[in-house]
Amino acid sequence: MPTFMKAIGEIWRCANLYRMKAYEPLNINSFQDTYLLQICKNPGITQDQLSKRIYVHKSNVARQVASLEEKGLVYRLNHQDDKRILQVYPTKKALDLIPLITKMNQQWNQLLMDELSFDDQQKFLEILSFLASKAKETVEHLEEKE
Repeated sequence: MPTFMKAIGEIWRCANLYRMKAYEPLNINSFQDTYLLQICKNPGITQDQLSKRIYVHKSNVARQVASLEEKGLVYRLNHQDDKRILQVYPTKKALDLIPLITKMNQQWNQLLMDELSFDDQQKFLEILSFLASKAKETVEHLEEKE
């Protein structure tokens, strides 16, 4: 059976190149859109929660959040009950970027999917969602064993 990971990897790398170019005027990179979408959707999210939600190592979250903070897109505050925990909040500047990020993501999806029939798109998304759920479940079980 041929591996689907090669195709997924190619799509992911191409998406990064597309977003990198599209996000140049916004002064964000192709990884930071995911962080901004989550932070704006969940103001006050902790860095640990963000790490778990987007399946990225905590050290990467700390670096990306620090970069977003330097750009004036987010700010961090210590949790009121536990000063070791940092909560991340979006600035107005970040909130203003969300419609642009969403539009660019929709354009990318449309570029890839527009030649597929509606039924094929639906079936593809169902299969992809199933695989994503299975991948998340597998990773979460690995973390439980640690």
